[in-house]
Amino acid sequence: MPSYKTVKKRAHDEFTEKRSRFIGYVCPVQTVEEANGFISEIKQKHWDAKHNVYAYILRDGNIKKYSDDGEPQGTAGVPVLDVLEKSDVKDVCVVATRYFGGILLGGGGLVRAYSHTAKIALDSGVIVTMAKCDELCVLSDYNYYGKLASLIPENGGTVISADFADNVKVKFSIPCEKSGNIKNLIVDTSNGRFFAEKTAGRCGMKRIFLVILALLLLGDYEPPDKLLTLYSTAYGAVMTYYFTRQEGK
Repeated sequence: MPSYKTVKKRAHDEFTEKRSRFIGYVCPVQTVEEANGFISEIKQKHWDAKHNVYAYILRDGNIKKYSDDGEPQGTAGVPVLDVLEKSDVKDVCVVATRYFGGILLGGGGLVRAYSHTAKIALDSGVIVTMAKCDELCVLSDYNYYGKLASLIPENGGTVISADFADNVKVKFSIPCEKSGNIKNLIVDTSNGRFFAEKTAGRCGMKRIFLVILALLLLGDYEPPDKLLTLYSTAYGAVMTYYFTRQEGK
């Protein structure tokens, strides 16, 4: 899935221009039905408004639609759609509500007012980039943690959590296309001491073994010594495999 920009949340903002009240609503949507539902909701909320202009862009089918809702042709829906296109957002619907204040704005004034309404709506919804990501985990010492904490955001990653014990376990997400690069950087900058694995790897396996150990020790029966020995041997073998596999790369 290629990355794309959209809005993080439903939101709204407003301003007044020559006594006309403009309210910009924005909502993330993925289908025509969701967009129409949002438009209907705002129209019902502001049933007494003079105009409820809208525009939306969907990734699925590259659908683009707008409505002037009674404003002069090309002065309302088109400017709203133009803001969406220039902001390069998709799966977004904007409704621009206008309460007429008694003063005509003229064609140019309407274009500027509706463009600004769309802009403040997008700003209030917070534009974000959506991308398919890998979730990675690194077990490092405290000396390397400072370098790691800066390396992740500098290369497009986002730290999810950092657990501090004997070592530091850092989980982070990063776009799939950048995953290989940051793995190499971590190996290079740590002189081969530390590695990034998908969370189903070393970090995930450690958690699985800890859960199994807890079940063995806290269950309703006392596990035989042979079972505990087998568990210990298996855990050591798996951890050795992961470290050895990475060192051999």
